[in-house]
Amino acid sequence: MTNTRRAVFLDHPSLDLGDLDLGPLRACFDDLQLFAQTAPEQVTERLKGATVAITNKIVIDAAAIAASPDLKLILISATGTNNVDLAAARAHGITVCNCQGYGTPSVAQHTIMLLLNLATRLGDYQKAVGEGRWQLAKQFCLLDYPIVELQGKTLGLLGHGELGGAVARLAEAFGMRVLLGQIPGRPVRPDRLSLDELLPQIDALTLHCPLNDHTRHFIGARELASMKPGAFVVNTARGGLIDEQALADALRNGHLGGAATDVLSVEPPTAGNPLLAADIPRLIVTPHNAWGSREARQRIVGQLTENAQGFFSGTALRVVS
Repeated sequence: MTNTRRAVFLDHPSLDLGDLDLGPLRACFDDLQLFAQTAPEQVTERLKGATVAITNKIVIDAAAIAASPDLKLILISATGTNNVDLAAARAHGITVCNCQGYGTPSVAQHTIMLLLNLATRLGDYQKAVGEGRWQLAKQFCLLDYPIVELQGKTLGLLGHGELGGAVARLAEAFGMRVLLGQIPGRPVRPDRLSLDELLPQIDALTLHCPLNDHTRHFIGARELASMKPGAFVVNTARGGLIDEQALADALRNGHLGGAATDVLSVEPPTAGNPLLAADIPRLIVTPHNAWGSREARQRIVGQLTENAQGFFSGTALRVVS
Protein backbone atom coordinates (compact mmCIF):
# COMPACT_ATOMS: atom_id res chain seq x y z
CA MET A 1 0.00 0.00 0.00
CA THR A 2 1.29 3.45 -0.91
CA ASN A 3 1.29 6.45 1.42
CA THR A 4 1.22 8.84 -1.54
CA ARG A 5 -1.96 10.87 -1.86
CA ARG A 6 -2.66 9.98 -5.48
CA ALA A 7 -6.06 10.92 -6.84
CA VAL A 8 -7.79 10.23 -10.16
CA PHE A 9 -10.81 12.11 -11.48
CA LEU A 10 -12.58 9.64 -13.76
CA ASP A 11 -14.81 12.10 -15.67
CA HIS A 12 -13.33 15.54 -15.11
CA PRO A 13 -15.10 17.44 -17.98
CA SER A 14 -18.48 16.53 -16.46
CA LEU A 15 -17.59 19.22 -13.90
CA ASP A 16 -14.92 21.49 -15.37
CA LEU A 17 -15.23 23.07 -18.80
CA GLY A 18 -11.87 24.74 -18.40
CA ASP A 19 -13.45 27.64 -16.53
CA LEU A 20 -12.84 26.50 -12.95
CA ASP A 21 -10.01 26.98 -10.48
CA LEU A 22 -8.82 23.49 -9.52
CA GLY A 23 -5.83 24.82 -7.57
CA PRO A 24 -7.28 24.18 -4.08
CA LEU A 25 -8.25 20.63 -5.05
CA ARG A 26 -4.86 19.86 -6.60
CA ALA A 27 -3.18 21.07 -3.41
CA CYS A 28 -4.85 18.25 -1.46
CA PHE A 29 -2.92 15.56 -3.31
CA ASP A 30 0.61 14.67 -4.29
CA ASP A 31 -0.76 13.85 -7.71
CA LEU A 32 -4.15 14.45 -9.37
CA GLN A 33 -4.75 12.80 -12.71
CA LEU A 34 -7.68 14.01 -14.82
CA PHE A 35 -9.48 11.77 -17.31
CA ALA A 36 -11.91 13.14 -19.87
CA GLN A 37 -14.01 9.96 -19.74
CA THR A 38 -13.63 6.46 -18.38
CA ALA A 39 -15.26 3.41 -19.93
CA PRO A 40 -16.50 0.68 -17.55
CA GLU A 41 -13.66 -1.62 -18.56
CA GLN A 42 -11.10 1.10 -17.77
CA VAL A 43 -12.16 1.86 -14.18
CA THR A 44 -10.08 -0.81 -12.45
CA GLU A 45 -6.92 0.03 -14.36
CA ARG A 46 -7.24 3.75 -13.70
CA LEU A 47 -7.82 3.21 -9.98
CA LYS A 48 -4.66 1.11 -9.70
CA GLY A 49 -2.41 2.69 -7.09
CA ALA A 50 -4.87 5.52 -6.39
CA THR A 51 -5.76 6.41 -2.80
CA VAL A 52 -8.58 8.74 -3.85
CA ALA A 53 -11.12 8.37 -6.65
CA ILE A 54 -13.23 11.31 -7.82
CA THR A 55 -16.29 10.58 -9.92
CA ASN A 56 -19.38 12.34 -11.09
CA LYS A 57 -21.29 9.66 -13.01
CA ILE A 58 -18.69 6.93 -13.66
CA VAL A 59 -19.72 3.75 -11.84
CA ILE A 60 -17.39 2.39 -9.18
CA ASP A 61 -18.84 -1.03 -8.45
CA ALA A 62 -17.95 -3.80 -6.02
CA ALA A 63 -15.54 -5.43 -8.46
CA ALA A 64 -13.61 -2.19 -9.00
CA ILE A 65 -13.48 -1.57 -5.26
CA ALA A 66 -12.23 -5.08 -4.53
CA ALA A 67 -9.50 -4.67 -7.17
CA SER A 68 -8.27 -1.37 -5.66
CA PRO A 69 -6.47 -2.17 -2.38
CA ASP A 70 -4.89 1.30 -2.11
CA LEU A 71 -8.21 3.12 -2.39
CA LYS A 72 -9.20 4.89 0.84
CA LEU A 73 -11.56 7.65 -0.26
CA ILE A 74 -14.17 8.14 -2.98
CA LEU A 75 -15.29 11.70 -3.65
CA ILE A 76 -18.53 12.08 -5.61
CA SER A 77 -18.71 15.42 -7.41
CA ALA A 78 -22.51 15.38 -7.14
CA THR A 79 -25.20 14.59 -4.60
CA GLY A 80 -26.46 11.26 -5.95
CA THR A 81 -24.62 8.16 -4.75
CA ASN A 82 -26.16 5.49 -6.98
CA ASN A 83 -22.97 5.19 -9.06
CA VAL A 84 -20.91 3.93 -6.12
CA ASP A 85 -21.44 0.59 -4.37
CA LEU A 86 -21.66 1.97 -0.84
CA ALA A 87 -21.91 -1.43 0.81
CA ALA A 88 -18.75 -2.63 -0.91
CA ALA A 89 -16.98 0.59 0.06
CA ARG A 90 -17.91 0.07 3.72
CA ALA A 91 -16.79 -3.54 3.60
CA HIS A 92 -13.35 -2.44 2.35
CA GLY A 93 -13.01 0.45 4.78
CA ILE A 94 -13.34 3.11 2.09
CA THR A 95 -14.93 6.43 3.00
CA VAL A 96 -17.38 7.91 0.50
CA CYS A 97 -18.28 11.63 0.52
CA ASN A 98 -20.63 13.53 -1.76
CA CYS A 99 -21.40 17.21 -2.45
CA GLN A 100 -24.56 18.87 -1.23
CA GLY A 101 -26.53 22.04 -1.83
CA TYR A 102 -24.04 23.42 -4.35
CA GLY A 103 -26.58 24.10 -7.10
CA THR A 104 -29.43 25.67 -5.18
CA PRO A 105 -29.27 29.17 -6.73
CA SER A 106 -28.67 27.80 -10.22
CA VAL A 107 -31.46 25.19 -10.15
CA ALA A 108 -33.91 27.51 -8.41
CA GLN A 109 -33.49 30.24 -11.04
CA HIS A 110 -33.71 27.64 -13.82
CA THR A 111 -36.98 26.36 -12.36
CA ILE A 112 -38.48 29.84 -12.28
CA MET A 113 -37.07 30.56 -15.76
CA LEU A 114 -38.92 27.54 -17.13
CA LEU A 115 -42.13 28.56 -15.38
CA LEU A 116 -41.84 32.11 -16.76
CA ASN A 117 -41.23 30.78 -20.26
CA LEU A 118 -44.39 28.70 -20.03
CA ALA A 119 -46.44 31.55 -18.61
CA THR A 120 -45.30 34.08 -21.22
CA ARG A 121 -45.20 31.62 -24.17
CA LEU A 122 -41.71 32.93 -24.90
CA GLY A 123 -40.81 30.13 -27.29
CA ASP A 124 -43.94 30.63 -29.37
CA TYR A 125 -43.39 34.38 -29.63
CA GLN A 126 -39.72 33.93 -30.55
CA LYS A 127 -40.74 31.51 -33.29
CA ALA A 128 -43.41 33.90 -34.54
CA VAL A 129 -40.88 36.73 -34.86
CA GLY A 130 -38.41 34.43 -36.59
CA GLU A 131 -41.11 33.44 -39.09
CA GLY A 132 -41.86 37.09 -39.87
CA ARG A 133 -45.35 37.11 -38.40
CA TRP A 134 -44.81 40.25 -36.29
CA GLN A 135 -43.58 42.09 -39.34
CA LEU A 136 -46.90 41.32 -41.08
CA ALA A 137 -49.08 42.28 -38.10
CA LYS A 138 -51.77 44.92 -38.64
CA GLN A 139 -51.01 46.56 -35.28
CA PHE A 140 -47.93 47.33 -33.19
CA CYS A 141 -47.99 44.10 -31.19
CA LEU A 142 -48.53 40.40 -31.63
CA LEU A 143 -50.75 38.69 -29.06
CA ASP A 144 -51.46 35.35 -30.67
CA TYR A 145 -50.70 33.28 -27.56
CA PRO A 146 -52.32 33.73 -24.14
CA ILE A 147 -49.97 35.24 -21.55
CA VAL A 148 -50.46 34.23 -17.91
CA GLU A 149 -49.41 36.34 -14.93
CA LEU A 150 -47.86 34.42 -12.05
CA GLN A 151 -49.09 36.95 -9.51
CA GLY A 152 -52.07 35.57 -7.67
CA LYS A 153 -51.55 32.03 -8.94
CA THR A 154 -50.91 29.01 -6.71
CA LEU A 155 -47.72 26.97 -6.94
CA GLY A 156 -47.58 23.41 -5.63
CA LEU A 157 -44.19 22.22 -4.41
CA LEU A 158 -43.26 18.57 -4.08
CA GLY A 159 -40.07 18.73 -2.04
CA HIS A 160 -39.46 21.61 0.36
CA GLY A 161 -35.84 21.16 1.37
CA GLU A 162 -33.12 23.65 0.59
CA LEU A 163 -33.91 23.73 -3.13
CA GLY A 164 -37.68 23.67 -2.83
CA GLY A 165 -37.48 26.41 -0.23
CA ALA A 166 -35.43 28.57 -2.60
CA VAL A 167 -37.99 28.07 -5.37
CA ALA A 168 -40.79 28.93 -2.96
CA ARG A 169 -39.14 32.23 -2.04
CA LEU A 170 -38.69 33.18 -5.69
CA ALA A 171 -42.28 32.24 -6.48
CA GLU A 172 -43.54 34.32 -3.57
CA ALA A 173 -41.53 37.27 -4.91
CA PHE A 174 -43.69 37.02 -8.04
CA GLY A 175 -46.81 37.12 -5.87
CA MET A 176 -47.60 33.42 -5.98
CA ARG A 177 -49.20 31.47 -3.16
CA VAL A 178 -47.23 28.32 -2.31
CA LEU A 179 -48.72 25.03 -1.15
CA LEU A 180 -46.64 22.03 -0.08
CA GLY A 181 -47.42 18.46 -1.07
CA GLN A 182 -46.86 15.20 0.77
CA ILE A 183 -44.17 13.06 -0.88
CA PRO A 184 -44.92 9.31 -0.94
CA GLY A 185 -42.85 7.23 1.44
CA ARG A 186 -42.26 10.05 3.92
CA PRO A 187 -43.93 10.55 7.30
CA VAL A 188 -47.20 12.40 7.03
CA ARG A 189 -46.95 16.03 8.08
CA PRO A 190 -49.84 18.37 8.89
CA ASP A 191 -48.39 21.13 6.69
CA ARG A 192 -48.29 18.87 3.62
CA LEU A 193 -51.30 18.18 1.42
CA SER A 194 -51.88 14.80 -0.18
CA LEU A 195 -51.63 14.74 -3.95
CA ASP A 196 -55.40 14.36 -4.18
CA GLU A 197 -55.80 17.56 -2.15
CA LEU A 198 -52.94 19.49 -3.71
CA LEU A 199 -53.22 18.96 -7.44
CA PRO A 200 -56.76 20.29 -8.08
CA GLN A 201 -55.89 23.55 -6.28
CA ILE A 202 -52.72 24.60 -8.03
CA ASP A 203 -51.93 26.50 -11.21
CA ALA A 204 -48.38 25.17 -11.44
CA LEU A 205 -46.46 22.22 -10.01
CA THR A 206 -42.70 22.01 -9.50
CA LEU A 207 -40.81 18.91 -8.40
CA HIS A 208 -37.79 18.93 -6.06
CA CYS A 209 -37.73 15.42 -4.58
CA PRO A 210 -35.52 12.34 -5.00
CA LEU A 211 -36.32 9.38 -7.22
CA ASN A 212 -36.91 6.15 -5.32
CA ASP A 213 -39.32 3.23 -5.22
CA HIS A 214 -41.99 5.45 -3.65
CA THR A 215 -41.72 8.33 -6.09
CA ARG A 216 -41.07 6.63 -9.43
CA HIS A 217 -43.90 7.70 -11.77
CA PHE A 218 -45.86 9.09 -8.83
CA ILE A 219 -47.05 11.81 -11.19
CA GLY A 220 -48.96 9.80 -13.78
CA ALA A 221 -52.04 10.06 -15.96
CA ARG A 222 -54.47 10.17 -13.02
CA GLU A 223 -52.52 12.87 -11.22
CA LEU A 224 -52.11 15.02 -14.33
CA ALA A 225 -55.81 14.71 -15.12
CA SER A 226 -56.68 15.93 -11.62
CA MET A 227 -54.83 19.22 -12.19
CA LYS A 228 -56.64 22.35 -13.35
CA PRO A 229 -57.05 22.73 -17.11
CA GLY A 230 -54.22 24.96 -18.27
CA ALA A 231 -51.93 24.18 -15.33
CA PHE A 232 -48.15 24.04 -15.73
CA VAL A 233 -45.73 21.27 -14.70
CA VAL A 234 -41.99 21.88 -14.18
CA ASN A 235 -39.52 19.13 -13.29
CA THR A 236 -35.90 19.93 -12.43
CA ALA A 237 -35.47 16.92 -10.12
CA ARG A 238 -35.39 13.46 -11.73
CA GLY A 239 -36.97 12.27 -14.97
CA GLY A 240 -38.50 9.11 -13.54
CA LEU A 241 -40.74 11.06 -11.17
CA ILE A 242 -43.21 11.70 -13.99
CA ASP A 243 -44.72 9.14 -16.34
CA GLU A 244 -43.31 10.63 -19.54
CA GLN A 245 -45.92 9.10 -21.84
CA ALA A 246 -48.70 10.38 -19.62
CA LEU A 247 -47.20 13.88 -19.68
CA ALA A 248 -46.90 13.81 -23.48
CA ASP A 249 -50.54 12.71 -23.72
CA ALA A 250 -51.73 15.45 -21.33
CA LEU A 251 -50.00 18.07 -23.48
CA ARG A 252 -51.30 16.66 -26.74
CA ASN A 253 -54.89 16.56 -25.54
CA GLY A 254 -54.64 20.15 -24.35
CA HIS A 255 -55.39 19.54 -20.68
CA LEU A 256 -52.14 21.10 -19.47
CA GLY A 257 -51.15 24.65 -20.30
CA GLY A 258 -47.56 23.57 -20.69
CA ALA A 259 -44.73 21.58 -19.18
CA ALA A 260 -40.98 21.95 -18.86
CA THR A 261 -38.39 19.41 -17.80
CA ASP A 262 -34.65 19.54 -17.31
CA VAL A 263 -34.47 15.79 -16.76
CA LEU A 264 -35.49 12.61 -18.57
CA SER A 265 -35.74 9.01 -17.43
CA VAL A 266 -32.65 8.02 -19.44
CA GLU A 267 -29.79 10.48 -19.92
CA PRO A 268 -28.42 11.17 -22.42
CA PRO A 269 -31.86 10.46 -23.90
CA THR A 270 -32.32 7.49 -26.16
CA ALA A 271 -34.36 7.46 -29.32
CA GLY A 272 -38.01 6.91 -28.59
CA ASN A 273 -38.33 8.92 -25.39
CA PRO A 274 -41.97 10.09 -25.42
CA LEU A 275 -41.00 13.66 -24.57
CA LEU A 276 -38.68 14.02 -27.57
CA ALA A 277 -41.45 13.61 -30.15
CA ALA A 278 -41.72 16.61 -32.44
CA ASP A 279 -45.50 16.98 -32.21
CA ILE A 280 -45.85 17.73 -28.49
CA PRO A 281 -47.17 21.25 -27.96
CA ARG A 282 -46.16 23.65 -25.19
CA LEU A 283 -43.23 21.53 -23.98
CA ILE A 284 -39.76 22.78 -23.05
CA VAL A 285 -36.90 20.29 -22.59
CA THR A 286 -33.50 21.45 -21.34
CA PRO A 287 -30.51 19.07 -21.25
CA HIS A 288 -30.05 18.52 -17.49
CA ASN A 289 -28.13 21.78 -17.25
CA ALA A 290 -30.08 23.55 -14.50
CA TRP A 291 -27.29 22.81 -12.02
CA GLY A 292 -24.44 23.86 -14.28
CA SER A 293 -23.66 27.52 -13.61
CA ARG A 294 -19.96 28.24 -13.24
CA GLU A 295 -20.61 29.37 -9.68
CA ALA A 296 -22.32 26.08 -8.80
CA ARG A 297 -19.55 24.01 -10.35
CA GLN A 298 -16.91 26.02 -8.50
CA ARG A 299 -18.79 25.33 -5.26
CA ILE A 300 -18.44 21.62 -6.06
CA VAL A 301 -14.68 22.06 -6.36
CA GLY A 302 -14.77 23.76 -2.97
CA GLN A 303 -16.73 20.92 -1.39
CA LEU A 304 -14.48 18.27 -2.94
CA THR A 305 -11.53 20.14 -1.45
CA GLU A 306 -13.20 20.34 1.97
CA ASN A 307 -14.10 16.65 1.84
CA ALA A 308 -10.54 15.63 0.97
CA GLN A 309 -8.98 17.91 3.58
CA GLY A 310 -11.44 16.68 6.21
CA PHE A 311 -10.69 13.05 5.45
CA PHE A 312 -6.93 13.53 5.66
CA SER A 313 -7.25 15.46 8.95
CA GLY A 314 -9.52 12.81 10.47
CA THR A 315 -12.74 14.86 10.37
CA ALA A 316 -14.41 13.73 7.17
CA LEU A 317 -17.30 15.84 5.87
CA ARG A 318 -20.46 14.88 3.96
CA VAL A 319 -19.85 11.20 4.56
CA VAL A 320 -22.42 8.92 2.91
CA SER A 321 -20.63 5.64 3.64
